Amino acid sequence: MAPSSVTLGIDLGTTSVKAAVVEAAPGDPSGFLVLASCVRATRAEAAAQSAAAAPQAREQDVSRIIQALNECLAALPQQALRKVCAIGVSGQMHGVMFWKTGQGCEWTERGATPVFKPGAVSHLVTWQDGRCSSGFLASLPQPESHLSVATGFGCATIFWLLKNRLRASAFPVHLLPDIAQPASVAGRTSRTWFGIPEGTPVGVALGDLQASVYSCMAQRTDAVLNISTSVQLAASMPSGFQPVQTPDPAAPVAYFPYFDRTYLAVAASLNGGNVLATFVHMLVQWMADLGLEVEESTVYSRMIQAAAQQSDTCLTITPTVLGERHLPDQLASVTRISSSDLSLGHVTRAMCRGIVQNLHSMLPFQQLKEWGVERVVSSGSALSRNEVLKQEVQRAFPFPVSFGQDVDAAVGAALAMCQRNSNQKEP
Repeated sequence: MAPSSVTLGIDLGTTSVKAAVVEAAPGDPSGFLVLASCVRATRAEAAAQSAAAAPQAREQDVSRIIQALNECLAALPQQALRKVCAIGVSGQMHGVMFWKTGQGCEWTERGATPVFKPGAVSHLVTWQDGRCSSGFLASLPQPESHLSVATGFGCATIFWLLKNRLRASAFPVHLLPDIAQPASVAGRTSRTWFGIPEGTPVGVALGDLQASVYSCMAQRTDAVLNISTSVQLAASMPSGFQPVQTPDPAAPVAYFPYFDRTYLAVAASLNGGNVLATFVHMLVQWMADLGLEVEESTVYSRMIQAAAQQSDTCLTITPTVLGERHLPDQLASVTRISSSDLSLGHVTRAMCRGIVQNLHSMLPFQQLKEWGVERVVSSGSALSRNEVLKQEVQRAFPFPVSFGQDVDAAVGAALAMCQRNSNQKEP
């Protein structure tokens, strides 16, 4: 019997967990088929475990994340999971979680299949955490890397904990993981898990950014745009490119390691769909203050309808309510205000345009041309439900823009392991 070509991808995201079962399909244009997938919201937000970190802290209850993972796997067809020959994993980047050696998880019997749950673990301090001020970050040692350290990055959080809780001075280097090539095997499953055979190889964890790009970048001349809670624009750098090994905290573009020892140039904005969500919440709160009740979903759909009827505006909105990693103290602003541009349609159109223009200020689209980009593959929850944002993307980019491509980190993680299996013969 031929070895299985079915792999499982798991993405532990900021607000949800997704699992996808992928099978190699050489005859398909994409080279693979998604046999089944499932998404579950984590609802894992938790109060900070340190009072000194609030209100800037952003922490999550790990048990809720694992519960969502177990629910995802329970919802997938058992016959597909029994064929899984490898597992790829990706997750939200930059955060940090601690556990006691040998006590990170415990297995329990639940019905016909064993499941694991977290044991002696801390909260997950996520990439959105804001406890590290600009002054604190400036006091840290310079990293021996081309990448700068920002608040929300695990190493910065550890330094903050050393100062505010642990009362130690030396950085605990032994806590940091070993670096391995993508699709390397980190270990094997210790038990049968929702039908997945015991002993199934599990790949080293990937960043969700790299896994997402891997799922949809068909050609090296593609750039990948994702607008969801935040915004990422990524392009592949030429083979042999090496970033300057000096971090520049003010640089808006970062170069992240990618597959085959290459790099991705990434403009990662903190301001995307969350800006629109903040605006909707503000409107709902204003109406509540006026004695009116309305659902946020209703406000969102109405404001998009209004903006769709307003094809242009002179109003200018810089939407950086959350700052940016390279400009942490930057605030949002509204300029060129006139009495004729104050309708809901004008404001929403200007906000959508501002999200795209903010990205352009970080990575000018002319630079993409110089790197050889010929097409933009776009996706993300904020784009899929917002026709006005799509229009502004098409208006801004000097390339063909493809919408509807599923930029999916779970699929990317599965494909990485699928590619590994196709490149080597299983013993």
